[in-house]
Amino acid sequence: MNLYIECKMGIAGDMLMGALYELLSPAQQNAFLETMNQLFPGDIRVEAQADQKCGIPGTHMHVFVLGHEEHEAKALDHHNHHAHYSYSDILHHISRLSLPESVKKDAKEIYHILGEAEARVHQAELDNIHFHEVGSLDAIADIVGCVLALDYLKPDEIYASPIHVGNGTVHCAHGILPVPAPATAELLKGIPYYTGTINTELCTPTGAAILKFYAKDFVNFSGIVEQIGIGTGTKNFHSANIVRVLQTQSQSADRDTITDISCNLDDMTGEALGHVMEILFNAGAKDVFYVPVQMKKNRPGILLHVICDSIDRDHMIQLILTHTTTRGVRYINMERTKMQSTFEQIVVDGHTIHIKISKLAGSEHVMRKVEYEDAHQYAIAHHISYPEAAEFLLKQYEQLHD
Repeated sequence: MNLYIECKMGIAGDMLMGALYELLSPAQQNAFLETMNQLFPGDIRVEAQADQKCGIPGTHMHVFVLGHEEHEAKALDHHNHHAHYSYSDILHHISRLSLPESVKKDAKEIYHILGEAEARVHQAELDNIHFHEVGSLDAIADIVGCVLALDYLKPDEIYASPIHVGNGTVHCAHGILPVPAPATAELLKGIPYYTGTINTELCTPTGAAILKFYAKDFVNFSGIVEQIGIGTGTKNFHSANIVRVLQTQSQSADRDTITDISCNLDDMTGEALGHVMEILFNAGAKDVFYVPVQMKKNRPGILLHVICDSIDRDHMIQLILTHTTTRGVRYINMERTKMQSTFEQIVVDGHTIHIKISKLAGSEHVMRKVEYEDAHQYAIAHHISYPEAAEFLLKQYEQLHD
């Protein structure tokens, strides 16, 4: 089972928690609320309430900090100057929670991501950063709640959409700042996001940190949906203020998603192109190939294609832009179906021969092939052609396995 987090109205910890909560079974929901409300006695209380945004039903997670709901508590915190927590205080606080070690580990790593962003923004050492009491408790509740829900769900992989961050300005303790706020912008480095016409902050630092930790990639959705969880926000807009989490089928071993990156080149030599191909293969490209094309101004050119795992896309693009003369690339994510391959080996006339055996799930069709280098070396050693060597070695394998 995979999860896809849809961030068309941004991302906030409590909204994501609400969406994940909806994906839990009734028994898990009861256990989740019971656990959350035993973790922070007197400080934090969590309630799940049925809600609607623009007619779409969902769950609003009410997180009460020091007796007040999150947004009210933060306002009081800024006005009354509650106590502050250091980064080490927060890690110690999380370490003492009665939770599985794996949950505490992930929660601390997410808070580390959050703390590092704050430290970079304020140009200070992480251990010297102090967080407002309410803000700290609020973030801990959201982070721990999301990590705990995911511990119940145990997805194989998590993906997310590009993030809508909102627009305009946001009021904070340091004054009026542009959206995304500096800490959020720091967290969103390397993550695709966009602004829109809604003049408010839609992506919170906590939400951004959780996604940065969990999301394998930020892509447009493709898959088969099994269940949908919806978490609602506090504010009302002309667009439904929700975060949706789509529970999808995990890809079987014979299906996965890859990325095809391409660009046109008309001013590189064959030697330079050969150099580029070697660099891309060494970096992990699944395939690199050139197609002759006719380009503008009657120039013969080359269409470069690089096939790679989607998670390696940005690295491959960087290499292409560095080592070729192109100024831009195109890319597309594609699903593929592949045969699963295993290797067996035999010894023929003192030569170790590897046989590649490929099968397609749900089919009786099997392909067997001698590895090229083995057949090549055998052909040279026995002064025969390559096709003769490959055919002979395959027959040797089949005789041994009849």
